[in-house]
Amino acid sequence: MTKITIGARGSELSKAYVKKVKKLLIQKNKDLKEEDINFKAIKTSGDIHQNTKLSEIGGKNLFCKEIEENLLKKEIDIAVHSLKDMESIEHRALMIGAYIKRNDYRDVIISNTIKSSDDLKRKIVIGSSSRRRELQLKKINKNISVLNMRGNIDTRIKKLEEGKLDGIILAAAGIKSLNLENKISLSFKVEEVLPAAGQGVIAVQCNKNDDAIKKILKNINDQDTEVCAKSERAMLKAIGGNCETAVGGLALIENKNLKLRAQLFSDIGSKSYEYELSGGISEAVKIGKSVGEELLKLAGSEFKKK
Repeated sequence: MTKITIGARGSELSKAYVKKVKKLLIQKNKDLKEEDINFKAIKTSGDIHQNTKLSEIGGKNLFCKEIEENLLKKEIDIAVHSLKDMESIEHRALMIGAYIKRNDYRDVIISNTIKSSDDLKRKIVIGSSSRRRELQLKKINKNISVLNMRGNIDTRIKKLEEGKLDGIILAAAGIKSLNLENKISLSFKVEEVLPAAGQGVIAVQCNKNDDAIKKILKNINDQDTEVCAKSERAMLKAIGGNCETAVGGLALIENKNLKLRAQLFSDIGSKSYEYELSGGISEAVKIGKSVGEELLKLAGSEFKKK
């Protein structure tokens, strides 16, 4: 095989994800060597407009758009994304060729003063750019103030150290991928804060017509992660939300059955609706669709399909 170019964002976290994918590709494909794989850092709209709310500059796919454009133009062979950054409806010419074994899916807090759930009962200020996280925190304690904060993990930790906040809420997967788990002061149970659909999953994308790349990606795909991710994404697709939609979803495989739990907040954020469904692994997408449809029924006029 000729040289392979992997494209991804240039952040330290994205580079850590690329390193992981590259290592797996070499381990699982005996014809591939270290020197066969190049990396291309791609600046996305989401990286350029770091001080603006995502909803104000066009929504969720802003961390993927330019990378996907490079893939479509064959300037890269493989794209590496955080799955939760991807739209639930993919470009018709592209596909996810591999889902990497899921990392820790929980949300966590980094703080010098918040060490337990009891500390969340105080009047505190938390940094986050996620509406889902904001509403979930306010459900725990309505007196929690959430300050809009974007930027990479290092930038957010720096803002915390400047003393403007009591804590920041982030995905455990990102923290652990950067070997910063010693900074985690509180990990949420999924019953308290249900993660975003796809959280903790690295998605490896390719062109649908590139059979050679599809073949090597198949060797690094984790089937359980794929099944759970597809169920969660089917739920998102059924809801038809946008980047401002506050929705959480987590599918887990237990005793050869898949259980999907999801939570949707009303448009104004004052109400939340939860639904859970279990079934066979082969029904993963169907379960996701049913859960999404059920959440829409529960929300009624309180949530408008986008």
